[in-house]
Amino acid sequence: MTITALTGISQLVTNDPGVETPAAGHHAPLGVITDAAVVFDDTRVLWRGPERELPEGFADAVVDVGGRSVMPGFVDSHAHLAFAGDRADEFAARMAGQSYSAGGIRSTVANTRAASDEQLAANVRRLRDEALAQGTTTLESKSGYGLSVLDERRSLEVIGRFTAESTFLGAHVVPPEFADRPDDYVSLVAGEMLDACAPHAKWIDVFCDRGAFDVDAARTILTAGIAAGLAPRIHAGQLEQGGGIQLAVELGAASADHVTYASDADIEALASSSTVATLLPGAEFSTRARYPDARRFLDAGVTVALAADCNPGSSYTTSIPFCIAVAVRDMLMTPGEAVWAATAGGAAALRRTDVGSLRVGAAPDLLVLDAPSYLHLAYRPGVPLVRSVWRGGAVVSSRAS
Repeated sequence: MTITALTGISQLVTNDPGVETPAAGHHAPLGVITDAAVVFDDTRVLWRGPERELPEGFADAVVDVGGRSVMPGFVDSHAHLAFAGDRADEFAARMAGQSYSAGGIRSTVANTRAASDEQLAANVRRLRDEALAQGTTTLESKSGYGLSVLDERRSLEVIGRFTAESTFLGAHVVPPEFADRPDDYVSLVAGEMLDACAPHAKWIDVFCDRGAFDVDAARTILTAGIAAGLAPRIHAGQLEQGGGIQLAVELGAASADHVTYASDADIEALASSSTVATLLPGAEFSTRARYPDARRFLDAGVTVALAADCNPGSSYTTSIPFCIAVAVRDMLMTPGEAVWAATAGGAAALRRTDVGSLRVGAAPDLLVLDAPSYLHLAYRPGVPLVRSVWRGGAVVSSRAS
């Protein structure tokens, strides 16, 4: 087992506020250490602090990052990677003025059902690698484009090859063959489909919104999933204000995602719960919808995460740096708040304590930025700042100068 030290770090983001360099002047929960070093093996962070305090001879290998900044790997807690085809024409139509609705999901279902397992796996692998190169070291992915017992199960089997954070989303929309029998589809999802999919998933999710599933159907499905041993999360409040956020709190969901339309009562309920509000700026960007006001959540004390929502219809991006820049520009977050939400916030949305920080004992998943500060993620939008990505204590992606 090799012990590695990264030195020459201009700013080290630890997400451990107890080690904040007093004069750093940054978002306190980031735990920024200036002129820093971090030491890790292949399983955990062993030490981090000012480089001048680095114990001599502690590491087997020393890597000088040359005045660059280092931070935890991004934790993307919301993605839909198991699909086939794309919806570029739909995107173009939206940019020409057509509104977005949940019904567009059905156009991906036929392509996904027709794809082989290996074709689905190739797409998940491509998008996983794309995300990794941009700094995402922990990634969740949902099913939801099969919408049959067979296709949902095999989607989850494919997802399981690439991440342990797999989510059963049979309740994405009602498929065409059940258009006149939505109650029968709810029974299928909560019954036979759940039985087939639960062994291959960690989470269960429902799209609780206009054009998808109402609160009663969502409660039925999520409650069945909980009984089957899956942990709940929910899509809520993307298209209109409804009862999805309150349902998430009622059921102890790990996260309520989108939450673009949230009442004061919704925010109060989130603030008094352990449910994370996961904001997905890529969806608003790609649908020309209104952005959620992150300040309402943050100022109320809600735990906030940022995720990319990679999917072929409403947010075809794997770039968390892009999402950070949009959140700062259009959702009233500070750069520090956005970085925390994309790392520690994402970890909270997955109920993980081993990722999203560089505390001693945390997983050695981190990235090196071609910049002296994390501030550049929002300050230099669209620029490929992620120079190298480390996961499990080893370099898994790097970009030459």
